[in-house]
Amino acid sequence: MSAHTYLAYDYPLLSMFWTLLWFFLWIMWFVLLFRIIGDIFRDDSLSGWGKTGWLVFCIVLPFLGVFVYLIARGKSMGQREIDHAQKQQRVFDDYVRDRAGEAKKPSSAEELAKLSEMRSHGDITDDEFRRAKELVLSGAGTSARSDSATPS
Repeated sequence: MSAHTYLAYDYPLLSMFWTLLWFFLWIMWFVLLFRIIGDIFRDDSLSGWGKTGWLVFCIVLPFLGVFVYLIARGKSMGQREIDHAQKQQRVFDDYVRDRAGEAKKPSSAEELAKLSEMRSHGDITDDEFRRAKELVLSGAGTSARSDSATPS
């Protein structure tokens, strides 16, 4: 019974280095390919036919297509990436400003109108209205305090 036992020393260190190198290059190739495909779709200056042509070129002849794309359009890839990042940042900033604007403190006039409406509906008494009005006019009142003045 002579069974071959494969141990770590059966796979030399140099072979392991070359395997890791090829694996790394293979992953980098796919990262580059997907980045170029993303750039093709992101570019607004290309027509639909131009995008289709570059995409077919990169899929049918991947090495040649990617290298030709990098030579022909690689210089503007970085600028398109920067423009895209700036656009995303502007959209995010506008969204944050919009959401923050909705949460702003209501004005004194709005609070007084709300208190008056609550008094006219009978939700609060005249004494509670007077105390809440004093809080609003002093600047210490918020709609949360005027709501807490309502009877339980």
